[in-house]
Amino acid sequence: MKTIQTRFGEVTYDPSNVLHFPEGLIGLDQLKNFIVMPSKKKGPLFWIQCVDDPDFAFVVTDPTNFFLDYLVLPDDNERQKLGIDAQDDCFVLAIVSISEDKEITLNLSGPVLYAPASNRAMQVILEDSRYDTRTPLPKVG
Repeated sequence: MKTIQTRFGEVTYDPSNVLHFPEGLIGLDQLKNFIVMPSKKKGPLFWIQCVDDPDFAFVVTDPTNFFLDYLVLPDDNERQKLGIDAQDDCFVLAIVSISEDKEITLNLSGPVLYAPASNRAMQVILEDSRYDTRTPLPKVG
């Protein structure tokens, strides 16, 4: 077990459970190793905490909780980087942002692909113009 100091206090984690981003995040390619931290509040959001830089963490969610038709499938090159085959699971996560006026948006144009079989992930850029880096949550009702 290893321990890091984070904004959440001292966090102990198992190095075998570290989520590895071989290419880092877009614009943050030096940040490659993260742990998943469940949110203390119930709901579809959870934290991804960087172990390379304990000051860095972000919130992610499954975008299909809010956008039922959102579908991203990894191509052969992405599957190779993730270390998975076509039959292996690959989940899509969206980075969540909250503006100063408390508007919640999802980055649907730069999702994170996560392969549990290899414990690898990568952020990709979609060419689909329907999606934005700050897509507001749909209005309910």
